[in-house]
Amino acid sequence: MTKQEKYEFVTELTEKFKASPAFYVVDLGGFTVAKANEFRAKAFQANLEVKVAKNTLIRKALEQADVDYTEMYPALKETSALVFFQDDFKAPARLIKEFRKDEEKPALKAAYVEETIFVGDSALAQLISLKTKNELLGEIVGMLQSPMQNVLGALKGQGSKIAALLQSIEKKNS
Repeated sequence: MTKQEKYEFVTELTEKFKASPAFYVVDLGGFTVAKANEFRAKAFQANLEVKVAKNTLIRKALEQADVDYTEMYPALKETSALVFFQDDFKAPARLIKEFRKDEEKPALKAAYVEETIFVGDSALAQLISLKTKNELLGEIVGMLQSPMQNVLGALKGQGSKIAALLQSIEKKNS
């Protein structure tokens, strides 16, 4: 790669970091070309984008982005691949977990999700268990609806008692 190509790649990668709400840095070290291609194919099927790059270029791009990614820098060693996604931040974690049924790689080096940096392979389980914004909103709406439904049910129950009482009063008065 020439100096100009590296500069263009870093610029492209910086724009990608700025445009992406989140990304993973994954260790693909020791993968054969066939295994790397299989990982990319499964990522493509899951609507994920995989880019393999030198760690120095990744670091330069991260340094030029608008976010402080310094916690991730120690993780940028050996072979790294970047996994970008748009909607489901759990998709790369699930892909890594599924792929590791047979092997110990790929390993999670770091991830940037919801303005939080996760470092190390141990964060994989945490990323899988995190709830998305939509899941959290759904839970909140559910919690709010339950008491409202109870109040409405009680009011309906009381309303029918009041109506029965009014009918009995009318009958007595007629």
